[in-house]
Amino acid sequence: MTRTRQLSVSLFCILGLAASAGAHAQASGLKREMVQKADMSIPNHEAVVARVEVAPGATAGRHSHPGDEISYVLEGETELLIDGEPPRTVKAGEAFVIPAGKVHDARNSGTVPAKLIGVYAVEKGKPLATPAAPK
Repeated sequence: MTRTRQLSVSLFCILGLAASAGAHAQASGLKREMVQKADMSIPNHEAVVARVEVAPGATAGRHSHPGDEISYVLEGETELLIDGEPPRTVKAGEAFVIPAGKVHDARNSGTVPAKLIGVYAVEKGKPLATPAAPK
């Protein structure tokens, strides 16, 4: 296979993966928009600030982060489902912290989008979120 053909095939695969990841994010009803990313004083860590929105009737999907998540609910409410803990509802004006590696999900059973600001203190070079197996 020629070098040009190899590059074309690679590019096609990358675009296909990106498209399928985008379709999954849309289908799940979760939007995460990066606002800022910056180095932290903790070695090999960075802070990521994101706007997060969970559509009415949607879930974020079970996942974990390679660092702590600190979130503040701007609008709406969501049910926070953290493995090993009872479900709890967080509403506009409330905040929560999820420790690194803890599998969790969020469900919006309301009629309006739940909008949050999430701050993630994560290890550099690791994905912001890693999907977890369904329960």
